[in-house]
Amino acid sequence: MAWQGSLWKFVLAAALGASAPAPAADPPEQPPVHTEAWPGLVSGETRAEMSASLDAGPDLERGRAARFELAEHRRLGSALAALAPQRKGVVDAYVVVVRFDSDPVFGREAREAGKVLERRYDAAGRTIVLGGDGDGGGARLPMGSLHALALALARAAELMDPREDVLILYTTGHGSDAGLAYHDGNEGYGFVSPARLAAWLGELGIRNRLLILSACYSGIFVPVLASDSTALVTAASATRTSFGCTADNDWTFFGDAMINRALRKPQPLGDSAAEAKRLIAGWEKGKGFEPSDPQVSFGARVDAWLKPLEARMPKTATAPVGRPPAGP
Repeated sequence: MAWQGSLWKFVLAAALGASAPAPAADPPEQPPVHTEAWPGLVSGETRAEMSASLDAGPDLERGRAARFELAEHRRLGSALAALAPQRKGVVDAYVVVVRFDSDPVFGREAREAGKVLERRYDAAGRTIVLGGDGDGGGARLPMGSLHALALALARAAELMDPREDVLILYTTGHGSDAGLAYHDGNEGYGFVSPARLAAWLGELGIRNRLLILSACYSGIFVPVLASDSTALVTAASATRTSFGCTADNDWTFFGDAMINRALRKPQPLGDSAAEAKRLIAGWEKGKGFEPSDPQVSFGARVDAWLKPLEARMPKTATAPVGRPPAGP
């Protein structure tokens, strides 16, 4: 999502001890808000050294209350324990949805994305939404922190048969040419670079995967994560921003087009991605925005797991929900 340009100016300013400008705070009724500059999260003196430190996945939690930590531990533990084992001989999908930023739009998007992906990919009992506070949309869910994502991926890997099952990962939040940003109010900060996500998936042996990444510059993940058994859809190219992340929106442009509209229909994934790209291009042109240029990459062996999943898709579409971020 478009967010104060590249995160490098925040990263470099924090690393050098300078004061970086804080993003504008959301209205008081939308906690938790961002009101402070990013703290230093990188090490090294050159940009190359700092980039390497980002690939290690810096993660900072500060000022959390002890009772909050215990409650969060229990929420996440319960959600992980509730995931069902895979079924032998069935291509099972494990859906992990992550809201990386506490801006309310991402919470709303994550919750509904979990419902859409669970229904489409027959993933009831095998879906975990790391969505945080309710934003008016229900009970609090586990937070979408880097720690929570790592544990969710590891738990899914424990339950999956890597020869037949698939991970479906949807992330929503802000991004930069350094990776995906984790930012929870003034208490949680971190980065997931392409190398870091690739390391997690490689370590866990998750080869069959559909990765749908909603963030500015998310195209940087394509060359690192593409493989013969990976399907990738990103909200933007490696050099472009995406749109619609205003706090009071129900969806981002990409989330509305890809999740709320295209993936609700009983059509192949490739057709859904193409439809989302057409919708986004039309909305951006209508508003005079520079095209975000969403990226799509399908490996040569994706059909081995995708076709069995799509054969079980619901035969009827569901109606979009929420307010269109691009207007009526």
